[in-house]
Amino acid sequence: MNLYREMDKARLDAAYNNSAAVADSAVIVAGWQERSERLRTTRASLLDLRYGDAERNRIDCFEVGPGAPWLVFIHGGYWQMRAKENFSFLAAGPLAHGISVAFVGYTLAPEKRLDGIVAEIAAALDCLARRVGPVYLSGWSAGAHLTAMAMGHPAVKGGLAISGIFDLEPMRLCYVNDKLRLDEAEAIRNSPVALPAPGKPLVVAYGGGELPELQRQSVSYFEALQSQQPGRHALLRLDGHNHFSILEELASPAGALTHAAQRLMGVH
Repeated sequence: MNLYREMDKARLDAAYNNSAAVADSAVIVAGWQERSERLRTTRASLLDLRYGDAERNRIDCFEVGPGAPWLVFIHGGYWQMRAKENFSFLAAGPLAHGISVAFVGYTLAPEKRLDGIVAEIAAALDCLARRVGPVYLSGWSAGAHLTAMAMGHPAVKGGLAISGIFDLEPMRLCYVNDKLRLDEAEAIRNSPVALPAPGKPLVVAYGGGELPELQRQSVSYFEALQSQQPGRHALLRLDGHNHFSILEELASPAGALTHAAQRLMGVH
């Protein structure tokens, strides 16, 4: 039975299974953890800043110094796995250019529904706004979705959404929903592609080696943004990168995503 874009359940599950599509994804993620632990030891200025009462309502800060611009990063994992601590290694790229970085944690599904996760990101941004002022926002995979959802927050000046999910209808119909538990109404109100375009610049980035559905999500979202606000937003395709390797372009001071963040933030 066709569920979505002429795919049955098995094909739809495979179309969004990034871990299965990248043979060494588990090794890559383990490497992220090791690199993150090293950077947290040497460069973190404040770990586990609380912004709410839930266990994961914490922020890790890597501060360059007073007056530096801030990039806030939201981790991925289909809203149901991974943690901010797995992604600290990404701070290396922005830090090299005088950009402070904050990593936001949030409650995972099924403990919290997506509406609640989106609300937690807003609360984290409230906290950071009080502490450091305006910020730029970024995220990967599910974190890119949460970035797009949070673009309307008054503290956010612009965004960089990497390898994201912007239409949640296929999430509702595939294996991801076993824990996410989206119903149709929740999927619609949390789908950036169905919402008004943000009045701030958003860079939508994806890898040319990602699963076709992941690539389509980014391109379709950018087209929706362009139809509402021509010329305000940007689409960045990084050939040769899969869903996991693309993050090396932010971890590296010379990476394409680091340069995209610099352009977005006006940092040279």
